[in-house]
Amino acid sequence: MRSETFTTGISVGLGAGLGAVTRWLVVLAAPPGSVEALALTFAVNAAGCFAMGYAKPGLFWGTGFLGGLTTFSAIGLAAVQTSISGALAIMVLSFAVSLAAWFAGDAVRGRARG
Repeated sequence: MRSETFTTGISVGLGAGLGAVTRWLVVLAAPPGSVEALALTFAVNAAGCFAMGYAKPGLFWGTGFLGGLTTFSAIGLAAVQTSISGALAIMVLSFAVSLAAWFAGDAVRGRARG
């Protein structure tokens, strides 16, 4: 049982590292703290949530890679660097976009199989 848990942890950790590096490389295309960086973060989160809903991947690709690719902390950081109303808008929009992307991926998967 312990070796299975260790193997699972290594798999998820490697996937998460790969996902986080991928997100970092994408967001490097914009100046740090810019609106463009926030937009890229939203896009990466939406793409990751869509992929999760569409593919229903396992531990390495789902929990690991897509979990590392998507980020709540960068959205949270952007939110605390603005006004209260701006922070609320960023948080609500991030949640809504991510959730909608997951549902869209799930719906596309259902249509592709049905």
